[in-house]
Amino acid sequence: MQPITTAIFDMDGLIIDSEPLWQEAQIACFRPLGVPIDRDLCRQSAGKRLDEVIADWHRQFGWNGPGVAAMHDEVLDAVTRLIVERGEPLPGVIEAMETLSAQGIRMAIASSSPPALIDAVVGKLALQHRLALTHSGALEARGKPDPAVFLTTARKLGVAPDQCVVFEDAPAGIEAARRAGMRVIAVPSVFSPDDPGILQADRVLETMVDFRPDMLGLPPEVATG
Repeated sequence: MQPITTAIFDMDGLIIDSEPLWQEAQIACFRPLGVPIDRDLCRQSAGKRLDEVIADWHRQFGWNGPGVAAMHDEVLDAVTRLIVERGEPLPGVIEAMETLSAQGIRMAIASSSPPALIDAVVGKLALQHRLALTHSGALEARGKPDPAVFLTTARKLGVAPDQCVVFEDAPAGIEAARRAGMRVIAVPSVFSPDDPGILQADRVLETMVDFRPDMLGLPPEVATG
């Protein structure tokens, strides 16, 4: 097994507590159209690309009014506003990034969210100096669970997939990371820890507070200060 040199983070529900905000935005945008989505239905789509989710809902429910592309932009604008106003980092994630940085591990974000939303979150949480790059699954032909977003991220970083660990909160992302040939640590937010898709990860944590570098075969945490 190759040593870990790179940590790739999902974003929504892993770095930032945005899944409830995604649900709120989608319900608010679709309610006037009579589309019967609720928080449970939104949770089932967590980790997937917004354009693919909305296209699937259009196939299921249909609606009179704005098309799929227009609804994509409306939901994206709404959730971006909510994240900028109310988004907060999830427990332990900033500390885990500090620990990984002290170990010389490069870090990246590979998210299903569009690039503009990734940029908004990076700016909101002041993560620019921690990340080697960010990459959006919206730029790929297919979203998670297809592995493309992770494979492209590794290629851009010039690192082999088996030297990467992915931190994910949703089954679609866990499957994508495994298909990419990467190790996966699951930190579920809207899914149960015993969800079959979550259990496909190499390790499941309750929160990022529980992360330790020895989980990746790294030395004990480096003392700072």
